[in-house]
Amino acid sequence: MKFEVNKDVFSEAVSFAVKLLPQRTTLPILSGVLIVADSSGITISSFDYEVSAKTRIDADVSAPGTVLVSGRLLAEIAQRLPGDTVTCDVTGTSMSVKSATSKFSLATMPVEEYPNLPEVSGVTGSINGQEFANAVSQVATAASRDDVTPVITGVLLDVSTTGLAMMATDRYRVAAKEVAWSADGVGPEGLHALIPARSLAEIGKTFSHGNEVTITIATGGDRELVAFSAADRTVTSLLIKGTFPPVHKLFPESSPNYAVVSTQDLVEATRRVALVLEREAPLRYSFTGDGVALEALGSEQAQASETIDGHIVGPDCVVSLKPQFLIDGLAAAHSEFVRIAFTQTDNPNKPGPVLITAQKSHDGDDSQNYRYLLQPNLLMR
Repeated sequence: MKFEVNKDVFSEAVSFAVKLLPQRTTLPILSGVLIVADSSGITISSFDYEVSAKTRIDADVSAPGTVLVSGRLLAEIAQRLPGDTVTCDVTGTSMSVKSATSKFSLATMPVEEYPNLPEVSGVTGSINGQEFANAVSQVATAASRDDVTPVITGVLLDVSTTGLAMMATDRYRVAAKEVAWSADGVGPEGLHALIPARSLAEIGKTFSHGNEVTITIATGGDRELVAFSAADRTVTSLLIKGTFPPVHKLFPESSPNYAVVSTQDLVEATRRVALVLEREAPLRYSFTGDGVALEALGSEQAQASETIDGHIVGPDCVVSLKPQFLIDGLAAAHSEFVRIAFTQTDNPNKPGPVLITAQKSHDGDDSQNYRYLLQPNLLMR
């Protein structure tokens, strides 16, 4: 096998193929990238039984063939090559990579031992790439990072013929986003797909610049999969098996008691006041007619407080929130102002969750297509 290809195009393609591979694979052969060269170009792919990536680029192929080499090493080499073009030539059990005055030799792996990439067919729909990436970034931050409970390490895709709802939780917060899309083959009962949040976050970034992303979901078989495709790139992911908790029931039907604040002002004030806090300690937020007062008791060595402008509807409210969890929700709102709504519980000593939604203006209506529900800590006395 021998081909010549543009260096930047080749480097980007190899980086795409290896991006989703884990740092340590279960089998050494799964750390490789498979390169297939034919008369019209080359296909570069990777697969570790959980995620796969495949892309095709133009190349001048003088000798068709197939080769399997270390993916991350090839990606690092391709990124640093000095010339405008790259020539790859396979001889025996090695592949040479040449560019300008640089030459590398990589050992090949046995192609016959490499698994076949999955083919996904099923319910298919499409969505704008940037809108898809934004939705993923807004929701994935709330997914659990604790592998003890796999179902909450994923993002739930709730699919209908006209809408796509994403939801994630780590038990302390819930993030939900609704976007419009067009789909074929969805029954009246809808369709659910639970995708690992780490993989979906990378997939969102990968397809953020695409005009349209096609999503195909295959459920019901031994291996339930989802595929994302745009232009000449495709990524597949194995779905998480299990039942996602019914956290949608936690969202209040109405929230008449709320405050409206500048998103940036609240983020910056939270970061400043939280400097004196010990790890995982909450901040106390007092929402009154005078604004929002932040207070960090910290330790004996340091304390902090600050007040920012804010508008409240209904009675004053005091809640204690984890700073980073609040910042995550504020940043994901993607709006100049946010509405922070307060809910009640049967126990007057235990505050209900706060609901964060986006609001374009100080006195306008909020948008419900993104919602972030955050459970307060017990109030500090």
